[in-house]
This record gives sequence, C-alpha cells and structure tokens, in this order.
Amino acid sequence: MNFIEIGLQPYFVIAVILLLFISIYLEWLKPAVSFLFAALLLVVFGIITPAEILEGFSNQSIASVILLILITAGIRSNFNVELLLDKAFGRARTYRQFLISMMSKVAVLSTFVNNTPVVVLMTPYVFSWGKKNNISPSKLLIPLSYSTIIGGMVTLIGTSTTLVLNGFMIENNLPGIDPLQLLFTGSIVAVVCIIFLMLFSNKLLPNRKDIIEKFESNKRQYLIEKRLSENSPLIGKSIIEGGLRNLSGVYLVEIVRNDKLISPVTPKEIIQAKDILIFAGNTDNIVDLTLTDIGVELPEKLTPSTNGKLRVVESVVSANSSLIGKTVKKSNFRERYDAAVIAVHRNGEKLSGKIGKITIKAGDVLLLYVGEEFNDRVDLYKDLYVITGETKEIDKNTNSYYKLVILGLVVLGLVTTQVFNLFLSLMTIFTVMVAMKLITIKNVKRDLDIHLVAILVLSLSIGEAMINTGTGELIAHQVLHFLQPYGNIAILAGLMAITTLLTSFITNVGAVAIAFPLTLAITSGMGIDGAPFYLGVAFAASAAFLTPVGYQTNLIIYGPGGYNFRDFLKIGFPVTVIYLFLAISSIIFLYKGVFI
Repeated sequence: MNFIEIGLQPYFVIAVILLLFISIYLEWLKPAVSFLFAALLLVVFGIITPAEILEGFSNQSIASVILLILITAGIRSNFNVELLLDKAFGRARTYRQFLISMMSKVAVLSTFVNNTPVVVLMTPYVFSWGKKNNISPSKLLIPLSYSTIIGGMVTLIGTSTTLVLNGFMIENNLPGIDPLQLLFTGSIVAVVCIIFLMLFSNKLLPNRKDIIEKFESNKRQYLIEKRLSENSPLIGKSIIEGGLRNLSGVYLVEIVRNDKLISPVTPKEIIQAKDILIFAGNTDNIVDLTLTDIGVELPEKLTPSTNGKLRVVESVVSANSSLIGKTVKKSNFRERYDAAVIAVHRNGEKLSGKIGKITIKAGDVLLLYVGEEFNDRVDLYKDLYVITGETKEIDKNTNSYYKLVILGLVVLGLVTTQVFNLFLSLMTIFTVMVAMKLITIKNVKRDLDIHLVAILVLSLSIGEAMINTGTGELIAHQVLHFLQPYGNIAILAGLMAITTLLTSFITNVGAVAIAFPLTLAITSGMGIDGAPFYLGVAFAASAAFLTPVGYQTNLIIYGPGGYNFRDFLKIGFPVTVIYLFLAISSIIFLYKGVFI
C-alpha cells in the first residue's frame, strides 16, 4: 500500500536520503543502523517491498565482496606476511625511500587484495618503522591509506565499491565495467597520485608525535585511572606525604571521590579510602606505577598471563564498533575482552573524570591491560584494531607454505583460463581454502563484518527506491538543466563531483547506491552510451581523501596518526583534484565519440 502520492514519492525518497546523510555525518546512529532505518521508512511508506530488500542477499557482487574479505583474512591469519614486509621494506633508509617503496607496493597489493585488511596489517609495521627511524607516524599513515584506495581502482576486485557498482549495472541489464578501461585509467591515476604524495607529503602532513610520546608532552589529554586498594599505605596521607608529587614520568591530575571530581589536586589534599586517582604518563611508567608499593589495585577479572608479566596494548576503536556510543563501564569491556581500559586518547580533546564514564567514539585510541584471552576476543568481536603490543603467533610450519603453493596454483589457473566468472572463481578459491583448513567456521565468525554486509544489501534497496519512484530522473532533470548547455564533459564532471562529496561523508557504498540511479537516468534520458559515466562514478566513489569518515582505511589510521579533519582536508583536497582531473581526462580519451 502506498501512503504517499506518486507525484510526491521522489521528494520523500530525497528526504530519506538526506536524513541518512545527516545521521551518518553527525553520528546519530551507526552507518548500518542508519541504512536500516532508511530502508524501513521506505518499506513502511510503500516505496519498496520487503522482497526488494531481500533480493540484495542474492546479489553476486555483494557475495563476491564477502568472499574476498574472507579469503584475504584467511591468508593473513595463516601465513607470515610480516616476514615478507621486512624483506620488502628492509632496504629503505630515508623517509622518501620508504614512502615510495611502501606506497607503490601497497598500491599493487591492493589491486588484488581488499584494502581494509591491507591497512590493518600494515599500520603497526609502518608505525614501528617510523619510530625506529625517528619519523612521525603522521608523516606516513595517510599515504598508506591513500595508496591502498588508489591501488584498489586498478582492477575490478581491488575495492568493494567497484564490485557493488558493477553489480548494479548487471542487474539493470548493462554490460558492466570494462576491466581494461579500468586498468588504463586506474594505472595513470595511481602513478601520478603516488608521485605527488612522495613529493609533497612531507610538506602537507603534520609532524605530530605518536601517542606514547604525547603522554609526556601533553599529559592532561590522557587519563589513566588507578583505584586504591583497601590497605594502601597512602590512605590518610597528604599528596606530598604519599610521594605522589615526585613520581617518575607520571603526574597526578585528578582525584575522584564519591563521584566528585577534585581538580586541581593540591599538595595538602588528604587521600581517603576508595579514592580513584587519575594519572597521566607514558606506557612504561603506567605499568611501573601498578607495581609500586603505593597500593594500587590491578584490574580485576583479567586472565593472568603465563609468564606473570602485565601486557600493555594500544588499540583503535573501529568505525562499526559496537562500543561506539557506550561508556566504558556499560560496554562490559573487561569481561568482553579480558582487558581493562587504563587510558583514552581522542586527538587532542581534553577528557576528564573516571575512565568508566567516558563515552567511546570511533577512532578513539585505548591503552589496555590485557589478559591471555584478549587476542582471541578481539578477533571474534572486531570492535578494535590492535596497533601496538600484539603478540599473536603466526603459523610458520612447512605445511602452511605447501598450502600456499597449492592455493597459488589454483589462483593462477583461474586467472589464466578465465573458465569461471568472478563470483565462481572466488567461490572456488574459498572452497579450496576451507578444504585445506585455511578458513574455518571460527574465521568466518571472526572476519565477516555484518555491518558491511548490512550496508551493502540495504544500499541496493535505496538505489531501487530511487529507480522505482523516478527520484533519479527528477534529480537528473535538474542536473541536466544546469549542465547540459556545457556538454557531456560538464555532465561527467558534475556527476563525479557529486559522488565524491557523497563518498566523503556517507561512505563509498552509500555514494554508489545514490549515484548509480542518477547516472542511469541521465544517460538514458540523453540516449548516450553510459559506460564512461559509470566508469567516472566508480572512480569518484573511491575518492575518499577529504575526510577520515569517508572510508574505513582512513579511520583505521586516524587515531594512531594523531590526525584531525583539517589534516585530511589539507592533503586530501589536492589529491582529490589531481585524482578526478586525471580520471576525467583518461575517460574522455577512451570515449572520444561520446565527448567530442
């Protein structure tokens, strides 16, 4: 039943999309939940049917994205990729040498492997290399993220964005994206953008200290909570008498007493039972503080490590984390992860009060005491990316390399013979890996991002709503009215500019869901070949350089690099201009008949 008149339906769909845009940008809800509410509104008001939503689960391109993620995660968890990284980058001695080596090799890797696991894998290594060579991680991590995004545009399987767009095209009886045209345009864009980043990253990127160094120079931005034990020798003493003014590398900033915050803490303040002391300091000193004789309790309910040592880990809250919007206490963090949050960093924002009452946001850097079960639980829940302190063992036995050879032969055979399409080829590789126990049920539960699947499926339904109601045609008419006098080149540039803005704030998959029906309506209305315009949308939807929220890889490096929105805009704007100019120029060259 339609509750809205047919003539008003396009405006309702536009309103729903705007609401979706605002919800994601202002972080009212998680992206997946925002898409769910948008789809629900469209169903309730009769714009689309439940069956049209469920059709997304049978989309081959979405299934291909899921298989790609599981396959790359299986390779990463079974083979010693870190050893290959040492061999790949071990010869780089200067900033520029490492930058060009890292970006070029990561870009090539991202043409075949989904770029999100590439960044997760590379971030700790790049971070560590920078520290060893006295180079700020902020000079390295944005180029890492950008190079994976750029490299992913060289092939059809390099990024989920292109796969989803290709799926939209096939479902609408269009031929799909030409892999050779993608390769030609993507290669030019990748080479020039990497050269630009190599030449100007040092000037455009901030020279910020990593989060451990910042503990020493900007202490009040980091909170380390210590609860006094009942028999602490500090009870009844003043701050001076308890020696809390002379701790090495640690500074007492606040006291929480019966939910009352005491700040600043005067030297004569008397310490009382059940006081919670808020310190700031570097990682080593935080651990040392726990082991002193001042009576500070260890975190409760942590599984003790086999060697008896306390392990400190730094982790970043992921974009789709179930922790977002919850306080540390209400998230049941300790029981869920076998870990205790002892410090929170939020890109220069001043935090205050008890750790347990801090509301977690995407990109927060958490300093943790962890127990033995921490690594397994992080793998299971996927709420956190571990940046430093991880000691996960990688299987290095001979059988693993034997399996790698078999897997390589299977992939080589499928690529050279092209006997199957992309979905069947990935399904074959997945089946072989399951048979060799490189992927297990536990891997699927751990590595399959339900939030990503939800966004992919629901974005299809929103695109369907735009097509069914003529929303795309309505917008197309307005765009055509403004741009048509300037020719097809102006229309291509306009479509790519709109898509780029969408992907910067909504996510790339959502941008494709909105841009595709718009492009379909414009090209159908004009009666011209839509291939160059779809190729342009593919590149624009991956141009996620302007903000950290536009793409998952940006958010992964956002906290560890100590970045803010301005940092992304400063380097992302020229990269976006160059990227779009090269893409538009290449597309015009490839499709001269449409534009000249």
